[in-house]
Amino acid sequence: MSLVAAELESLGISTVVIQLLRPATEKVRPPRALMVPFRHGYPLGAPNDPELQRAVLRAALNLLTDQGLKPPAIVEFRQQKSEDRGQMTEDSGNMA
Repeated sequence: MSLVAAELESLGISTVVIQLLRPATEKVRPPRALMVPFRHGYPLGAPNDPELQRAVLRAALNLLTDQGLKPPAIVEFRQQKSEDRGQMTEDSGNMA
């Protein structure tokens, strides 16, 4: 998906990818990537946890509106409890 995202960005379409594997993400360098701490096959978290899944999607979509984020960037999703769920923190700045 990262390569597709980069191609879409070259056409002027903003993208975000949800990633599980940091080494692959760092190698391909998608424009915007949300790193999630979940096991393979579950990029939105555990099944039957709609609150967490919405938090992941919100965090990913927020990358599109973050004016301070300069592509390529990797942002870590930090799972929070209750009302604080879905916070994100930028991982040591942009990848550039």
